[in-house]
Amino acid sequence: MSFNGKYELQSQENFEAFMKALGLPDEQIQKGKDIKSVSEIVQNGKKFKITVTTGSKVLTTEFTLGEESEIQMLTGEKVKAIVQMEGDNKLVATFKGIKSVTVLNGDTLTNTMTMGDLTYKRISKRI
Repeated sequence: MSFNGKYELQSQENFEAFMKALGLPDEQIQKGKDIKSVSEIVQNGKKFKITVTTGSKVLTTEFTLGEESEIQMLTGEKVKAIVQMEGDNKLVATFKGIKSVTVLNGDTLTNTMTMGDLTYKRISKRI
């Protein structure tokens, strides 16, 4: 299954609590909670480029499945991670105590990030 496409955020759960736990300032959390971000995914075999645009902020991450890559977190910090694909529609990575699972089901992209007992979930639709 190809992840290629643009996806617009439809809903999210636990955004504020998760961002606070990551250490983002309250002002940034309040600004970001109501903005509909757009994620663009370009997949070329095992290579991925993901660009997330939230208002004027743009985060770009590139990685190759199974290889250590530098990933930019929501805080802007860059960390090393290995992204694996499970099946043909699930991307899994663990970095800085966070487990990120992204599942593509038809035109719905669901990203769940878990840190300890805190879970943040984002649901986006292909546009």
